[in-house]
Amino acid sequence: MRNCQVLVLFLALTTLTNCEVKDVQSDSTPIRHNDWDALTKKHVDAAGFVDYQGFIADSLVFNRYLELLSKNHPNKKNWNRNEQLAYWINAYNAYTVKLIVDHYPTESIKDIKSGIPFINGVFDIEFIEIENQKYSLNNIEHGIIRPKFNDPRIHFAVNCASYSCPKLANFAYCAEQVDQQLEQAARSFVNSDKNILTSEKVELSKILSWYWMDFKKQYDSRIEFLNKYSNGVQINPDAKVEFLDYDWSLNEQT
Repeated sequence: MRNCQVLVLFLALTTLTNCEVKDVQSDSTPIRHNDWDALTKKHVDAAGFVDYQGFIADSLVFNRYLELLSKNHPNKKNWNRNEQLAYWINAYNAYTVKLIVDHYPTESIKDIKSGIPFINGVFDIEFIEIENQKYSLNNIEHGIIRPKFNDPRIHFAVNCASYSCPKLANFAYCAEQVDQQLEQAARSFVNSDKNILTSEKVELSKILSWYWMDFKKQYDSRIEFLNKYSNGVQINPDAKVEFLDYDWSLNEQT
């Protein structure tokens, strides 16, 4: 009997850890992201490249998940911080995929135009509707995620559908594991081909230039940040720092 109880507890914890909790939805219950988890596991490979045609083929499930996001703004009083953060990361990534599939085929997200003169660019298109409020991708990233959650690791979790972006995770972010998932995302990005690390010189993604102010709240230097996450390379404090060109080519599976 004792062994059975242990097994049941283990299975319950495993289910929770994998974010695979049964959807139970009401007007005030934080949503589960099971559909997004299933879609990314099916259509995003380990390197973060995306099968956009696969998302198009699975449009019924994809649109069901987008509708779930649209009807459940995380401003409910009983949504905790991690539930809100997981929601906004998944929403940013899912709506970025929607933007691509709605304009597929395209060679770059930067090629998508709104048709509105003088708009700043694709990331300012207000195509997202959540509980009757319009958002752009910039609204979500720079108006909500960055200022509200104040965690530089989010820059490695949101994906802009481009080669030089941090890879799109092939799982959904979930409240129960969002901190561990962000740690995984940061370590994965630092050690990816988006950066070139040696002890004497580093060539870095421009993310660590554009958004360095977000990191400065926790780190005295880029080298300190890199040494926290780099695998096998100890970078000298006075190492030369340069930045790589950003490749906006579509992150599509070939």
